[in-house]
Amino acid sequence: MELVDNYINKMGIQGLSKQIFKSESGLPMVVYIVEATQGCTKNVMVYGHLDKQPYGTGWDEDLSPTDPVIKGELMYGRGSSDDGYAPFSCILAVKAAQEQGVRMPRICLVLETEEESGSPNLIALLKIAKEAIGEPDACLCMDSGAFDYNQLWITSSLRGICIIDVTVEVGKAGYHSGEVGGIVPETMRVIRQLIDRLDDSKTGKVILAELVSEVPEWKRKEAEFMVDLAGDEMCRKYALATEEAQYCGDYKKREELIEMYLTNQWRANLSVTGADGLPPMGMAGNVVRNSTGVRLSMRLPPNCDPAKAQAALEKALTTDVPYNAKVTLKGGHAGAGWCMKELHPWLDQAIKKAGADFYDGKETGSYGMGGSIPFLSELEKMYP
Repeated sequence: MELVDNYINKMGIQGLSKQIFKSESGLPMVVYIVEATQGCTKNVMVYGHLDKQPYGTGWDEDLSPTDPVIKGELMYGRGSSDDGYAPFSCILAVKAAQEQGVRMPRICLVLETEEESGSPNLIALLKIAKEAIGEPDACLCMDSGAFDYNQLWITSSLRGICIIDVTVEVGKAGYHSGEVGGIVPETMRVIRQLIDRLDDSKTGKVILAELVSEVPEWKRKEAEFMVDLAGDEMCRKYALATEEAQYCGDYKKREELIEMYLTNQWRANLSVTGADGLPPMGMAGNVVRNSTGVRLSMRLPPNCDPAKAQAALEKALTTDVPYNAKVTLKGGHAGAGWCMKELHPWLDQAIKKAGADFYDGKETGSYGMGGSIPFLSELEKMYP
């Protein structure tokens, strides 16, 4: 907060003010207001966040996550890419416009401090700051990605998410595998059967009906645009372990690239992101373990109701369980996806013209993000 505030104050922005709001937990939200040019009545809210992902191990000896270092054309440091740009780019844009004498609406820059933790207090804080923020005529979310730096990009959709921890128990204790193998069911096998109800293990295609959504025509056209623009770079930028390893489709075939894009951007997709009950191989013995737990992370189509998706997942995982094994579900975090609506012609044209002017005539692109920013749908409800 101090670093950002020092930077903004040095810009010499006309009509600038700042307020800090706190939730019941004490976490702050910072709101900067730039007053409108005389005669302008519109109110534009710009969202960003100040917090960063926790950093892990693996930094080179001459690099630190908390001391930014520039090597060549790259900057290394925690949070250098995930939304670190929001307050700086917004205020720089305001400064540039003021220096050019451009008439501007009221600008409200809202910076939260817990986006990486799921924004649990954001809606409450927005309500506390309602008078300061006002009623936005437009809301810009500065928390997404750009496919490249060669043209202007707009995010067209984000998937929802449902995370559930599933634990299966059978035996009262762990038994010797030679003694009980074939008598006491192995809990990993039960887990495998339950997951098979959610997706096809051969293709990765989600088969649970409540999570299947037809791809709209505009999204398919977007996929074709992206494939024609980027080609196999859409896949090959993600390095595989060996030269023999394969992607989910043939990256040399246009149609398969299109399908991979749609599966990544629109369709539901399951990942197992954690496990309990499995000892490291170096410590594993001849034991049929009494329980196995896995964390299931299901990405949802942008238009899928997360509550209905969670209910469908829970039912599939707890109904007619093999061997009447005990199943315990925990977690249950579910967040909605988001889809952009059709832009008004004036806005569509303005964005495309701005992009073309800055990027030497290159066409502005829109593409989906396979990840999730659940609060976007909440913002849309709050500021319709």
